[in-house]
Amino acid sequence: MGLRRWSIAWLLAAGVLVNYFDRVNLSVSHLALYSTFGISDIAFGYLSGAYNWTYALCQLPVGLLLDRLGVKRIGRVSILLWSMASFGAAISPGVGSFLGARLLLGVGEAPTFPANAKAIGYWFPQSERGLATSLFDASAKFASAIGVPVLGLLLLRVGWRWSFAMTGVLSLLYFALFWRFYRDPNEDPDLSLEERTYIADESEQRAVAAPPSSLGYMLRQRKVLGLALGLGSYNYVFYLLLTWLPSYLSSALHIDLLHSFLYTGVPWLIATGTDLLGGWGSDALIQRGWNASRVRKTVLVCGTAFGLGILGASNAHTPTRALIWISVSIGGLAAAAPVGWSIPSMIAPLGSVGTVGGIVNFSNQISGIAAPIITGYLVAATHSYVWAFRISAIYVVIGVLSYIFLLGEIRQIAPEIIRP
Repeated sequence: MGLRRWSIAWLLAAGVLVNYFDRVNLSVSHLALYSTFGISDIAFGYLSGAYNWTYALCQLPVGLLLDRLGVKRIGRVSILLWSMASFGAAISPGVGSFLGARLLLGVGEAPTFPANAKAIGYWFPQSERGLATSLFDASAKFASAIGVPVLGLLLLRVGWRWSFAMTGVLSLLYFALFWRFYRDPNEDPDLSLEERTYIADESEQRAVAAPPSSLGYMLRQRKVLGLALGLGSYNYVFYLLLTWLPSYLSSALHIDLLHSFLYTGVPWLIATGTDLLGGWGSDALIQRGWNASRVRKTVLVCGTAFGLGILGASNAHTPTRALIWISVSIGGLAAAAPVGWSIPSMIAPLGSVGTVGGIVNFSNQISGIAAPIITGYLVAATHSYVWAFRISAIYVVIGVLSYIFLLGEIRQIAPEIIRP
C-alpha cells in the first residue's frame, strides 16, 4: 500500500527540480550576461528579482484559482508557460526581452508551491505530510547543488543561451509527464481501494465540497501571518544565496569562476540532506506518539535559528570558513522548510489550503524580490557582502519570533462564518 501516493510526491519533486534549474540559471550566467549586455551589479540585482515580481503578484489570485479549479488544470497551464519563458530567455536579443522572459517565468512558476502543498493535502494523511513535502522542497536545494556546477560547465563550453534552452527542453518533458500522470485522488484510476481508504480520512480532498474562506478573512489570522513571516525570513536567505553565492565566492573570496560553480554546490547538497531529514524526522517522532504541534514548532524554530550562521560568513576570509557557515545557515533553514510548507494544509479551513499557500508564498516572493536587489545595492556601495549577510540575519530573528508568538499551536483555523 502506498505506491501511488508516493509516486505523486516524486512527480511533484521532479517539477520543483526542473523549475529551480530555471532559477539558478541566472546566477550562473551573471558574468556572461555582463559580457553580452553590459549590465552592472545593480542591474543584475533587478534582473534576479524580476522573476519574483510577477511570481509574487500572482500568488494571491493563484491561491484562489487553485481552490476553485484544482491542481491538475492550473499545473498544466503553469508548466507550459514556464517552458516558453526558458526558451524566450535563450533567444533574447537584449536586456528588455530577457527581462520579459524572466517576468513570464514568474507567472508560469507562481502556482508551484501552493499547488504542491494542496496536492500533498489531497494525497497524504497529516502524519506523512512532513516527508512528502520534504521531497519537493529538497528538490529546490538539490537543483542548486547539481544545477550550478552542471549549468556552469555547460555555459563555459557552449554559452549561456544553450543553458537556458536546455532548461526549456527539460520543462517540456516535465509538462508531458505531469499531463500523463497527475490526477487528484478522487479521479485517479490507478489508486487502489485500500490506499484510497487510507488517505481519505484526513485528506484535503474532503474540502472539494467545502466553500473556501475569503482572502480577507485568512489575512486577518495570526497563524497565517506568523507562518508567512517565518517562511519569508527563510526565503530571504535562500534567494540571497541562490542569486549571489557564485559571485560572492568569485569576487569576495577570489575563487576562479569554474571552482566557484563547483563550490556553490556544497551548501546546497547539505541543505538537500537536512531538508529530507527535517521532513522525515518530524513525521517519525509524530508517528511514535510525540505531540505533533510541539514537534513541528521545535523543528521550525530551531532550524530557522540556525539560519543565523549567515553572520559567520560575513566575517569569513577563507572559502572553507565561508562554506562551513553558509552550510550551517542554509542547512538549518532547509530542515525547517518542509515542516513550514506542510502547515498550510493543517491550519487552513477546509477548502482554503490554496489561499493560505498563496499568502505564504506571496510573503516568500517579497523576500525573493528584496534579497537580490538589496544585496546588489549593498555590494555596489560597500564592495563587501558583510551588511548583506547581517540584514538577512535580522530577518531570521524576526522569523523565529513570528513562529513563537504568532503561529502558536499548529491547529486548524475555524472557517469563516458567512452571514446571509
